[in-house]
Amino acid sequence: MSFKVEKTKDNEAKLIIEVPAEDFDKAIDEAYEKNKDRFKVDGFRKGKVPREMIEKVYGVGVFYDDAANAVIPEAYAEAAKESGLEIVARPEIQVTKIAAGNPMEFEAIVTLKPEVKLGKYKGVKVEKVEAEVTDEDIENRLNQDKEQNARLVAADDKEIENGDQAIIDFEGFVDDKPFEGGKGEDYPLVIGSHSFIDTFEDQLVGKKVGDEVDVNVTFPEQYQAAELAGKPALFKVKIKEIKVKEYPEIDDEFAQEVSEFDTLEEYKEDIRKKLTEAKENEAARETESRIIEAIVKDSKMDIPEKMIDTACDQMVEEFARNMQMQGIAFEQYLQMTGSTLEQMKEQVKPQAEARVQSSLVLEAIVDAENIEAKDADVDDEILKMSEQYGMEVEKINEMLRDEDRENIKKDICIRKAAELIVNEAK
Repeated sequence: MSFKVEKTKDNEAKLIIEVPAEDFDKAIDEAYEKNKDRFKVDGFRKGKVPREMIEKVYGVGVFYDDAANAVIPEAYAEAAKESGLEIVARPEIQVTKIAAGNPMEFEAIVTLKPEVKLGKYKGVKVEKVEAEVTDEDIENRLNQDKEQNARLVAADDKEIENGDQAIIDFEGFVDDKPFEGGKGEDYPLVIGSHSFIDTFEDQLVGKKVGDEVDVNVTFPEQYQAAELAGKPALFKVKIKEIKVKEYPEIDDEFAQEVSEFDTLEEYKEDIRKKLTEAKENEAARETESRIIEAIVKDSKMDIPEKMIDTACDQMVEEFARNMQMQGIAFEQYLQMTGSTLEQMKEQVKPQAEARVQSSLVLEAIVDAENIEAKDADVDDEILKMSEQYGMEVEKINEMLRDEDRENIKKDICIRKAAELIVNEAK
């Protein structure tokens, strides 16, 4: 593999990469072996058609795409590493020369990390956030415990109110026809949770068990299912059960059930202690965020749009993983909220840009201060990982790749830079 670099414009470069002919020909052979069962040629059994015959019938380049897709990732990764360029987004790949028996050439347009002209980062003046725990905070926490320990009990002789859980059967119709995903049985719907389309739950308030209700709604204009977007719909709903929450008394017995303490006062004191620690950590993070924001405002940087797009993608992926951990598929969330993927990305764009700005500023401070991560720092971080995941240090060391260690070092340096600006702030 060989390559050359051409600077195209600010924060962008072109890598022109050449894959040796023998490597590309080998990839063509492998593509043939992998795909030969797919091709039919008269006079040959399935999977027994010679490569030359397939190329004659289907075209000489029939295996080129698969071969190119096989060699490009490794060749690009090697060239990107050897180039020393600080690439911050996915490349745009275009094959420029491709033929069996010859080197294959492709171009990768890459986005580069922008230069940061740091403003003042020592002695920054910000209003520090104070950490205070009030009696109201304690009561709110107790009420959360109370809510979590509430029992759902049948109340089939009452009318539905906000906060009740209604067990319903439903079927939706658009233009008098049922639609996919519009039917459910024994569905537990908490009234007021806004789980369904706007006004759906409101129309169940005041109904009783056994009632059959026609619920009229209109799908949002930007609804995930395009065929339903903006259309009026009728849902036939049957109320099968009504459940209400029964709350425990907050007393010594309650404290014994939800904690390791014998009395409510002991439990309250423990809550105060933990809330104080949490608020102090939150205050420290908020103060740090204010300091970084002030430094960003005093610094200059021209951030490539692709860098922000990449951060948007990462934030949406993080959100999707969090939804998955709660048992909700991301596609289901989009459908429930009437949102699209593009709308989600646009929604997180301001936070994504702020995240990129913060990272660039902290990395610039690392460079300006010659901050390094020592071996002892890395060892400490790996020890924390072993405690967090319940794994032996030796096992983690075996699993870590060189790039994983570099990422650990980078994170350590970023934290040291953040500590520096906080300690120097006024």
